[in-house]
Amino acid sequence: MIEEKKLNEFLLSDPVQSGSLEKTIDSISSTETNEIRSIVDGILAGQVVYLSDASDKAKLFSVGQNPLRAITEPESESIVRGAHNGFVESLDTNIHQLRFHIQDRHLSVHYMDIGERAKTKVAVIYIENIANPEIVDEVKRRLSYLRIDSLLAPGIIEESIEDNSFSIFPQIIHTERPDKAKASIMEGCVIVMMDGSPSALIAPITFFSFFQSPDDYSTRWISASFLRVLRFFAFMIAITLPAFYIALIAFHFEVIPNDLIITMKNSIVDIPFPPLIEAMIMEITIELIREAGIRLPKPISQTIGIVGGLVIGDAVVKAGLISNMMVIVVAVTAVSSFVLPSYEMSTSIRTVRFPLMFLAASFGFIGIGLGFGIILMNLCKLESLGVPYLSSLTPFHFSDLKDAFIPAWFIKRRPFYLRPKDSKQIKHVRGWRRDET
Repeated sequence: MIEEKKLNEFLLSDPVQSGSLEKTIDSISSTETNEIRSIVDGILAGQVVYLSDASDKAKLFSVGQNPLRAITEPESESIVRGAHNGFVESLDTNIHQLRFHIQDRHLSVHYMDIGERAKTKVAVIYIENIANPEIVDEVKRRLSYLRIDSLLAPGIIEESIEDNSFSIFPQIIHTERPDKAKASIMEGCVIVMMDGSPSALIAPITFFSFFQSPDDYSTRWISASFLRVLRFFAFMIAITLPAFYIALIAFHFEVIPNDLIITMKNSIVDIPFPPLIEAMIMEITIELIREAGIRLPKPISQTIGIVGGLVIGDAVVKAGLISNMMVIVVAVTAVSSFVLPSYEMSTSIRTVRFPLMFLAASFGFIGIGLGFGIILMNLCKLESLGVPYLSSLTPFHFSDLKDAFIPAWFIKRRPFYLRPKDSKQIKHVRGWRRDET
């Protein structure tokens, strides 16, 4: 675990020959301790321990190897416009990237060791004179209660500190983009990162946070606002379109316009399955293709996606098992679920879709309305570190709601729901206009 050549040349060979070993040890960054447990933990972490008869304390220092992955663009979050660097598996490197982006002396990093058998370093990052101290203390308090043998992934941290782990909707955002983490920190959010993972956890957040992307602020605000609205529209399509089609065919055929009745009737007349079974077959097939594409190597996964989408879709239609209309509905639904920039919310949508399909097959439009009521009640009840999940809308705050739909330079206040120490942002970017007169 150590760099043996560095240890021999720098710490042993030259100092021993010159008789200045202790001076060399004192000149490097080290920590002192007289606790056996701390010494053992240091050795297990790859540190070197120096013991001397002249002192009752041991000195621990690092000459560890650095088999680090190079900083590259994150694969899980595509970047259209903006910095093309992403977090890596080294916590120190990730914090360096954040400090490079946020050169503010108030940027604070609080370290914690989590894990009873295998300790993992976790960092809580925030700006001291912006972030709400109550939120910061709450994050630290919840992390302090985490008891586990080994911290394997940031998902364990997420489920341990979020308000409701049984909700289908995520209450914390994952990101591998330093620019997104920077924007969240500057707004007053708290970032939690762990050593060995390239993901940063952002909290607290709201429902509208999952529809925002850093690329929006690199685009003209009118175009970016259109894309934001388009994402909300895609969210509604991804949840309701299969259920709406099932209810339409099974219960409310009279709602279909006269010009489409014959076309839709010809499409479904010879299909042996009811609409719910049709939708379940296609949705499960799409999920299988999607999961296969994720698990397989990239060259093969692209082939699986194309072959699965074209060959299977065409084959089931020609076999008379699935109607043309159902293939179109499922395809549009799948594309809509990919529009959202958050993978966590996209996964939640895929899960919510199935109960709505069963309700639509049982009660028609009334079932869809019942399902939406349950979803809305769950969203209203949810909180993220004590912050209402539907903040900006309920409780209503106009400036926050404006930022949910309009990613613009002229929004001068930080989100009200975060209750930051300093709510006003300095944004006189077009102050030159005042000099024209």
